[in-house]
Amino acid sequence: MGGDLVVGMEVMKAKPTLLIIEDEPYILRGLTDLFVFHGYHVDSEMDGQNGLNKALEKKYSCILLDLMLPSMNGFEVCDIIRQSSQAQPIIMLTAKNSEEDVINGLTLGADDYLAKPFSTSELVLRVNGLVRRSAMAGQSTSILIGDHVRVCTQTLVGTSYQQKVQYTRREVAILSYLNEQSSFVSRTELLRQVWGYKSTEDVDTRTVDIHIARIRKKIEKNPRAPAHLVTFRGEGYQLFCSPVDV
Repeated sequence: MGGDLVVGMEVMKAKPTLLIIEDEPYILRGLTDLFVFHGYHVDSEMDGQNGLNKALEKKYSCILLDLMLPSMNGFEVCDIIRQSSQAQPIIMLTAKNSEEDVINGLTLGADDYLAKPFSTSELVLRVNGLVRRSAMAGQSTSILIGDHVRVCTQTLVGTSYQQKVQYTRREVAILSYLNEQSSFVSRTELLRQVWGYKSTEDVDTRTVDIHIARIRKKIEKNPRAPAHLVTFRGEGYQLFCSPVDV
């Protein structure tokens, strides 16, 4: 028999894993069915603390995190997850598209957000895009910004003015894309190329602005007068590896 035993056996590709932390039963059931249909292995929790415990137990391809949860809200859950892992992809689900909620969620390190009620097809596109780009972040390369800033694109760790700095996967993706360009990049281009949005008509550009502000705090000696990640008013952003006067 020997080698004949392996005839017909297939090497199965591991399913991407999704953790949904959502306290509305009908939404949770609908999202679970949706992503199982799209090929995901889905874990779920309806309580903030229980969801956090599960998120810290293993690495997920993505976490869908509702904002309003019993025992611990989504902001607290996101903050603690980020303290443990900068690489864990997180999409926050907000009950309303309020400026304060969006700013708080992105500032705490969520990769993206979607306001309820949302299109399920849009949600699937965003999750698939985030999972795909996280999986592609394989090879270890360094981004050198001047003499004092180094970012490792694989470990998401770097040094900035002799201080150790941790980056999120999204922050490194932004820096990598800007580093490849020879001119300024608009918010719309970043949303399409880094976030993977096919249409940006209904996307709030504060998503980009907040991530840029977070990156500046990590790579600039004076974030209020940036010398590396520079804004061209009305045009976009450009990354300079040598300081510039603007």
